[in-house]
Amino acid sequence: MKSFKEVSLLYEISEALNQHMDMKKSLFKVLSVLSDSLNLVRGIIFLINSESGEIRIEIAHGISKETISKVKYLPGEGIVGQVIQTGKPAVVPQISKEPLFLDKTGSRDLDRGREYSFICVPIKKDNHIVGAISADRPFEGKISLEKGEKLLSVVAAMVANHVINIEKIRVEKEQLKTENIRLKSQLENRYRFDNIIGNSNKMREVLQMISQVSSSPATVLIRGESGTGKELVANSLHFNSNRNKKPFIKINCAAIPENLIESEVFGHEKGAFTGASHSKQGKFEMADRGTIFLDEIGNMAFAAQVKLLRVLQEKEFERVGGYKPIKSDVRIIAATNANLEEMVKHGKFRDDLYFRLNVFPIYIPSLRMRKTDIILLADHFLEKYRKIHQKNIKRVTTPAIDMMMEYHWPGNVRELENCIERAVILCNEGAVHSYHLPSTLQTGIKSKTLPSSLENAVAHLEKEIIMDSLKNSSGNIKKAANLIGITIRKFSYKARKYDINYKHYR
Repeated sequence: MKSFKEVSLLYEISEALNQHMDMKKSLFKVLSVLSDSLNLVRGIIFLINSESGEIRIEIAHGISKETISKVKYLPGEGIVGQVIQTGKPAVVPQISKEPLFLDKTGSRDLDRGREYSFICVPIKKDNHIVGAISADRPFEGKISLEKGEKLLSVVAAMVANHVINIEKIRVEKEQLKTENIRLKSQLENRYRFDNIIGNSNKMREVLQMISQVSSSPATVLIRGESGTGKELVANSLHFNSNRNKKPFIKINCAAIPENLIESEVFGHEKGAFTGASHSKQGKFEMADRGTIFLDEIGNMAFAAQVKLLRVLQEKEFERVGGYKPIKSDVRIIAATNANLEEMVKHGKFRDDLYFRLNVFPIYIPSLRMRKTDIILLADHFLEKYRKIHQKNIKRVTTPAIDMMMEYHWPGNVRELENCIERAVILCNEGAVHSYHLPSTLQTGIKSKTLPSSLENAVAHLEKEIIMDSLKNSSGNIKKAANLIGITIRKFSYKARKYDINYKHYR
């Protein structure tokens, strides 16, 4: 049965281990408690380097800092090395009579004329050895040494749990840090300029403007219809700026209720309104030294517009219910599909805020204004979704492309992406055909893609199959006919009927 003194000692050590997550601080406290309670001359905690296997002094009492940094052991070297290698405690009644005692710390020179005992126990959990604890104390006989070994073994088990847990947390933090760096790199790659798809003249102008303004702290106002890719441009502006290591905070002004938008954007103090049980940071505080993206800025409440104007002018704001000005170095990128000029005219948007936001406007053209980009975008989305849905789809057929080129795309790039994903899900062949596309493309009057009769529908499909077979055979009629299982004579007849020249495919 443990004495009151031992129980008190173990309680103090438990408190010391629970008090600090800093390993050196907690282990230093453990040695302090042991030193006071067990009358130690020296106490050392050794830990194993998980990468090199080398044994180092992590913390020590009664030894100089210079010695601590220099002394190293290898598994099996000296008494400490053997304890760590075997996982078994070692007791040396009289240090002066033990040849295995290497005295790497130079303690014998200090102890001449006095006799000390040495106890060393492994720090281990199950069979996992992470280090050892050693104690030098005055020689007092065998019984005293046995008690000291047992007590030190209990302490070592407590220390083992602590060290293993801290090491586990450290490894997890390193993994999270590595993953964070990887994800940031992935984001930066994803939002490079060359990842914005388009080679039309209008998109080239947009890309040139992005490259010119991204490194500037200037406020940017992105204009364009819904689905044109305004958020993609905002991402590119941030990740290609010198603020790309700092926060990028997005706020959809249309998605936040009018009575909460000030609180979300600027934060609030405790008790500022019903339900404000504690103070809260706003998005502008969170985005300090980074970028804030205000999407659908035309939907921002009039009261919030006043505060936003102050941020743009003074670089400071106040929380809702607060009186202390808060400084924030934030670059603002705003986006809208609304006609801000009309809103200013009718008093729905502040004119002074409009002029503050409209420093560097970027207009994103609608898809119907950049139809030459449709094929590029379709190929890009096909590659993306065939991987996601694990389909072996190679291409989009010519009739399907023709159908997409004729459509007016009211939903812009977002609608095109949705169409391609739907087509990939439906397609169980090697190519996306026109009948895989949504009915909005197939039946729209403007697209002129719906056959007027069954005969026309069959003819349309026959023509598509013949064209595909010629593509796959590089204009070789014999191979093309074999591919679709008909005679050369019948193939030639169908090709003439639909005015298809096989030479064009060579």
